[in-house]
Amino acid sequence: MGSHRRTAPSSGSDRSTVVALGLLSAAATALGAVPAEGAPHDDTRAEVDRLHQEAEKATEAYNAADERADGLRRQIATAQDGIARKQHRVNAMRESLGSLAGAQYRSGGLEPALALLLSEDPEDYLEKASVLDRITVHQTGELKRLRAALRSLAQDRTDAAGRLGALEKSRKAAAAHKRTVESKLAEARRLLGSLPAGDRAAYDRATRSGRVAPPGPGGAPASGRAAAAVAAARSALGRPYVWGANGPGGFDCSGLTQWSYAQAGVALPRTSQAQRYAGRQVPLSEARPGDLVLYRSDASHVGMYMGNGQVIHAPYPGAPVRYDPVGMMPVSSVTRV
Repeated sequence: MGSHRRTAPSSGSDRSTVVALGLLSAAATALGAVPAEGAPHDDTRAEVDRLHQEAEKATEAYNAADERADGLRRQIATAQDGIARKQHRVNAMRESLGSLAGAQYRSGGLEPALALLLSEDPEDYLEKASVLDRITVHQTGELKRLRAALRSLAQDRTDAAGRLGALEKSRKAAAAHKRTVESKLAEARRLLGSLPAGDRAAYDRATRSGRVAPPGPGGAPASGRAAAAVAAARSALGRPYVWGANGPGGFDCSGLTQWSYAQAGVALPRTSQAQRYAGRQVPLSEARPGDLVLYRSDASHVGMYMGNGQVIHAPYPGAPVRYDPVGMMPVSSVTRV
């Protein structure tokens, strides 16, 4: 499965739940239940694979919604800081205008002609009147700036409210995708539990049949950062598949590729669909170690090409990070980061 997000779900409790679900999924392949009467075992295994594939697609949708929520949280925090600064400026401008209004009232309370007649020192009056004119001009400018600041503040608050609404939608979408993932994985565990012990053991061996040794020479990485990502991916071999996780203790498919490239100083998007466009498309025949291999027409799975016809990837719950043939499922594209 693909994925970037921070390391998994948004909240600490969600992340713990995700890890627990991954571990439970792995454990479920080793547990048994009463076999389904007359159930065609090949069909059952095929259904388990289908459920894992659907869970993977839902995981990528969850990752996308969670990534969007994280981005919105950062935007809202920045907007709130800006709003606070603008509000402080507006308050200071209002205080300044209040002081100017008081000075104007104290200095200009009389009709100018009458004030001149009553003044003991006409020159002093004329000097004060000149100052008053300058204050009035200054006050007018301050009022214009205050109005502009208030308009800007109101717009920022409207924008922040819109982001809060979008954040709530993204949270709800992530929660819905999470329920879908949990439902698919629970059904897969139930079906695995319905298999006879021998078939369960065979399926369990099959999910761990990927290579654990390097695939041998297979061409040089396209760049130094690709070489560093390849080394990071190799270091993750054997770590568990955990949906919604991007390391270092567990990974989903896009979490593994995102984490591996992060070790090379490259920031990949969180989802496999977004990683598809994180670089230049190349033909599968020209793939080099470090290239991202996207699977299925919807790019809902991603692995890293390692050379000699092999990829490293995080397959699905119960199957750890491992080597597999690049043609294990339909390839949709290859991306060179």
